[in-house]
Amino acid sequence: MNPELSLSVQYGVAEPRLPRWRLRRWAQRALDGAARDGLAECARAELSLRLVGQAEGRRLNHAYRERDYATNVLTFEYGTDPLGTARGDIVICVPVLAREAREQGKTLLDHAAHLTVHGVLHALGYDHIKARDARRMEALETAILTGMRIADPYA
Repeated sequence: MNPELSLSVQYGVAEPRLPRWRLRRWAQRALDGAARDGLAECARAELSLRLVGQAEGRRLNHAYRERDYATNVLTFEYGTDPLGTARGDIVICVPVLAREAREQGKTLLDHAAHLTVHGVLHALGYDHIKARDARRMEALETAILTGMRIADPYA
């Protein structure tokens, strides 16, 4: 059985190509992929996903990571409670997303899907600090994205 997703989407900046239904679909695919992978054991995920502009992205990255620039995605993982509900907040900086998509020759939607999947996996406890963990997370991201007919973002 696939885990249940409760997703709150907030728009600090407008991006009509990223409606709630699309972000929810991508987040659910990430949650389902993590459930199949078995590392993230949760029955439910309560997540928020906020789309922000350059200034807010920079402020958040500086406040929480002490880096004075906007990054593409920030994730705040709060863990899984005893009843199996994972919680987390995901922030995607739309101008950085758009710039990276252009620079990497990807569509905005494909890159947005990747960053959403990446953020959800972080919220579920995946990370890429150690090489072994990075390989596992990247392989899972690639599998999830391939299932959505999106090319391997790491190729």
